[in-house]
Amino acid sequence: MPATPDGSTPARVRDESFPMRGWGLPEPGELDRVLVVSPHLDDAVLGCGAFMSVHPGVTVVTVFAGNPPAYPDPMRLWDVQSGFGPGDDVMEVRRGEDRAALAVLDASPVHLDFVEHTYNAGDKPVAPRVIAGGLAPTLQALRPTLVLAPFGLANPDHDVVHRACMQVRDELDDDGGTSWWLYQDFGYHHIPGMLAWRTSSLFKRGVWPTPVCPEIDSNDKRKLAAVECYPSQLHALDDDWQIRAKLATHAPEQYWRLDAPPPGWEGLSAAD
Repeated sequence: MPATPDGSTPARVRDESFPMRGWGLPEPGELDRVLVVSPHLDDAVLGCGAFMSVHPGVTVVTVFAGNPPAYPDPMRLWDVQSGFGPGDDVMEVRRGEDRAALAVLDASPVHLDFVEHTYNAGDKPVAPRVIAGGLAPTLQALRPTLVLAPFGLANPDHDVVHRACMQVRDELDDDGGTSWWLYQDFGYHHIPGMLAWRTSSLFKRGVWPTPVCPEIDSNDKRKLAAVECYPSQLHALDDDWQIRAKLATHAPEQYWRLDAPPPGWEGLSAAD
C-alpha cells in the first residue's frame, strides 16, 4: 500500500485491529495445547515433525493403531514389504516405533483401537461416523487449543479420518475455543490434483483452507531422527513412494487454517 502524501504509513496499516495484518499467523494462545490427528503410526511425524520439533508437548492421536482380530494369511503385501514374517505382532511393533519416534520430538502418543482398512474384509475402511464417535471424546478430554487434522488424500484410511475430523469439528462447535488446521499428508500430497481437489471441495462448502505459517524447525535433524524410528514402515514407504528421497529435499511443511470466509467474501466460493 502506498504511503500517505506526507510519507507516513497509512493509519489502517498501523492499526492492530486491521485483520489483514494477522492473516497467516497463529493467534495468541492457539499453540498452547496442540493435538495432531494421525491416520497411521507415522503420518503425524512425516507431516508435522518439523512443527513438533519446536513445539514440545504435542499430543498425537493415532486412529488406526489397533490390532486386527487375526493377521491375514497370506500376509498382506505392505507387511511383507515392511520386513515382517508370519507370527509377528505387526501392530505392537509399530506402536513401539511410534512411542520411540514421538519421544524424540517430546510428544505424547494416544493410540486408538481402529483397524486399518487393508486388514478388514474386502479392504473396507471404517466409516467416518464410527471414527468420529471415538475421536470426539478423546478431544473433549484433552481440550486442545489447536487440532491439526490431515487433508486426507488418496489413501482410504486418510480420507475417512479427514471426514471424521470434519464431523467432529462440526459437532463440537465450542464457540471458538479450539482452532482447526489441516496438514498435508506427506507423500500423498504429491499425487497430481489430490491437494487441489480437497482444497476446492472444502472451499465450496464454505470452509476456507488458508495457509498459515507457524514456527517450524529449519533444521530437519530431529524430524529425520524421529522418522528413522519407523524402520519397518520406511522399507515399504521407500518401495512405494521414494519417501527418503523426498525427505532429503528438506521441503517445508505446510499448514492450512480452517475458517469461515471473511465477511462479505462468501460469494467467491461460487464464482467462476
